Amino acid sequence: MSLKSNGNNKTVLVAMSGGVDSSVAAFLLKNEGYNIIGVTMKTWGFDGLPEKDSGCCSLETIYSARNVASHLGFNHYTMDFTGVFNEIVINNFIDEYLKGHTPNPCVLCNKEIKWGALLEKAESLGAHFIATGHYAKINYDNNTKRYYVSTAYDKIKDQSYALWGVSQHALSKTLFTLGSFTKLKIREIARELGLKPADMPDSQEICFVPNDDYRQLIEIRLPDLCEKLNGGDIVYKNKKIGTHKGYINYTVGQRRGLNLSLGKPVYVSKIDAENNVVFVDDEEGLYNREFICGEINLQKLKSIETPVKAKVKIRYKDDGSMAALEQIDESTIKVAFDVPKKSITPGQSAVFYDGEDVIGGGIISTVTK
Repeated sequence: MSLKSNGNNKTVLVAMSGGVDSSVAAFLLKNEGYNIIGVTMKTWGFDGLPEKDSGCCSLETIYSARNVASHLGFNHYTMDFTGVFNEIVINNFIDEYLKGHTPNPCVLCNKEIKWGALLEKAESLGAHFIATGHYAKINYDNNTKRYYVSTAYDKIKDQSYALWGVSQHALSKTLFTLGSFTKLKIREIARELGLKPADMPDSQEICFVPNDDYRQLIEIRLPDLCEKLNGGDIVYKNKKIGTHKGYINYTVGQRRGLNLSLGKPVYVSKIDAENNVVFVDDEEGLYNREFICGEINLQKLKSIETPVKAKVKIRYKDDGSMAALEQIDESTIKVAFDVPKKSITPGQSAVFYDGEDVIGGGIISTVTK
């Protein structure tokens, strides 16, 4: 298969999930004169994990992407990334839970699979760019010579939070066509084109997690682990008040499923994986001001020489809060919120914004104060 462009036209490899967003992204690029190659990545189907009959990366969505490509008049291919996806994304997902963390696998998938393995494949085949159906924008600063992600026009659908890990090289090879559209407009375009995904609901699940239950995935991979961890201590105010079903079944901020009778609600405040202890506290005990962020990637700035103020989001649906950023070394940043923040969760991404622009981000490693 060759992706070489014809004449002066540029070739774009479009990552197609079979949904409405990537389908319309492909149409918009084709309409601008690009040579389009549609590619759907197969990332599941190994090691006893059940293949899902709907949702991201399923056979249904592969067929949907193929039908869209045929309808719009460009070639479509399915590429197998199950090996690298398993090695990088799924193994990391499980490892993070074993550390007592709560990971965000979409962030790692974006960095290592879509803008890693897929981009590498696209370049080897002669494609000039890759494109996806993400709601975000890419900007370039002529002074600093740096690319960076900015928030989409549609703030409800904005996906900049999950794109902080994309490298400078990858950003320079990326086209985001949906950044100036609303989701409603994208669906409208799809209906006008007669595309079947026009009214397809958005996938809310992690593509490789069976029944949207990560515990089932861990049981498949590590069948004896849950039994070994069952019966660990639940501690409230330095006192054991019960036992749990294994620390991997809990996450910071969780209230339901604790099976405690204290006459008041309590929440998971900390997880000690080494000792299989789950700490709970009153709601006010969930608030902290400072944490350490590792595995950082900076976009708008090359480095943070002196402490700067930024809006920091610590989860996808977070509105963001003002904080001071202090870069400790090449891979670590200390974040100090102006006002205490609820449920700072190790394993989640912290993303730093200058207005609508992504300064960078990293993985929350330790809550320090």
